[in-house]
Amino acid sequence: MFDTLSEKFSNAFKYVQGKSKISEENIEETLKEVRTALLEADVNFKVVKEFIAAVKEKSIGEKVIKGVNPGEQFVKIMHDELAKIMGDANEEINLERPGIVPILIVGLNGQGKTTFSGKLALHLKSKKKKDVLLVPCDTFRPAAKAQLQTLAKQIDVECYDSDLSLAPKEIVLKALEYAQKLHKNVVIIDTAGRLHVDEELMGQLKDVKMALDSFKPEVLMVADAMTGQEAVNVSKTFHEAIGVTGIVLSKMDSDAKGGAALSIRHVTGVPIRYVSMGEKMKDLELFHPDRLAKRILDMGDVLSLVEKAQENINESDADSMMKNFQKGKFTVDDFLKQMEMMSSMGSMTSILKMIPGMGGMLRQLGDLSPAEAEMKKMKVIISSMTKAERENYKVIKDSRLKRIATGSGSSIEAVNDFLGKFKQMEQMMGGLSSMMRGGGMPSFPGMGPQKGFRQEAGGTMPQIPGGKQKKKGTKGPWGKGYF
Repeated sequence: MFDTLSEKFSNAFKYVQGKSKISEENIEETLKEVRTALLEADVNFKVVKEFIAAVKEKSIGEKVIKGVNPGEQFVKIMHDELAKIMGDANEEINLERPGIVPILIVGLNGQGKTTFSGKLALHLKSKKKKDVLLVPCDTFRPAAKAQLQTLAKQIDVECYDSDLSLAPKEIVLKALEYAQKLHKNVVIIDTAGRLHVDEELMGQLKDVKMALDSFKPEVLMVADAMTGQEAVNVSKTFHEAIGVTGIVLSKMDSDAKGGAALSIRHVTGVPIRYVSMGEKMKDLELFHPDRLAKRILDMGDVLSLVEKAQENINESDADSMMKNFQKGKFTVDDFLKQMEMMSSMGSMTSILKMIPGMGGMLRQLGDLSPAEAEMKKMKVIISSMTKAERENYKVIKDSRLKRIATGSGSSIEAVNDFLGKFKQMEQMMGGLSSMMRGGGMPSFPGMGPQKGFRQEAGGTMPQIPGGKQKKKGTKGPWGKGYF
């Protein structure tokens, strides 16, 4: 998401690069490009107008910091204003109040309400250590109950056995009684939707909300990020009718333009609390306006990357690999663990996007799915290897090659190709390990040996290949006076 918008912003910033100062004249073309990019991304036109005016005022006003690169200062202003229109900071649900916290999930059909209910239950259970009860309350789509029950089993959360012949209000009251008996902390209620907003739907939701008034419920509206301005309009209608306390943007991993994320908070006044990024139950993120603004401007999102790593990387596995690495040892098992850690954090593209400045490089590289497909093939080959072979791949000869190829459904050539690539990686990792232990620059595959490095008081100094050290001031292959 936001790939197109990021690319257009990057092109727009070229107009202010290399300028000695920011002026109304040299930012005019940039702001024109930015305005067009935002409108094409389906951002509300009033939001675009206010955003451009704010950026222009702060760019050419007294607030520009003297001595700072004007281009970088302009990007900083853009970042701050983007974050501001999406909300100042993340505002998650307050779960620390006493008693049961009911969370009403509302929205139109096909927005991802039921899937989000499961994701939220897992998030609150694992991150907040809450005892959650899921409640099916969609009396129009019986399949929604079965779907929610399936998700509940998958994440090991209890699902209330709702009687769908009752009115939604009655289902909710009975579910709350049940939750109180079992001392549940949070009750997530998956309500019915429609293909469009109508009076009957709103009437039902108002009844349910009124029945929950004494509990001060949270009302989260799920909006499909792909629908752009329509998502903004629907959110506004729901908020005016029943009072929404938070927005959830679903399908944020799609090729949506991004208009909803950049408009909803500003138009409705309701904070975006969560974003749903994929099909898996763990694919739910807190919405951080400043981090999303950084992603849009190709400034990366290191904080989210670190959080993902902390959540998905097994500490004991990482320690084990580091110990091997420090000893100059790198096994096929280590390589497999590295690939699995990467996969658990998401796609290669999503991870690289969180690294500052990688957006432009990714656009040049194009589709990374072939590389991911190659990694999957490598995993299958490795899974056909014995423990001894993973510890020492050099024992793999003709008969073992044939067995591995047959077991993985690959050709012998494919297995040999993998072993060749792994050998190169082993050499590179060994070189890095040597450098960490003070052995100088490593030898990388395909780059030739880095000969004769010796230690000096000031660090590691290169020795001229095949010859003696030049005296200081004499001309060597790097130019006069290099040593």
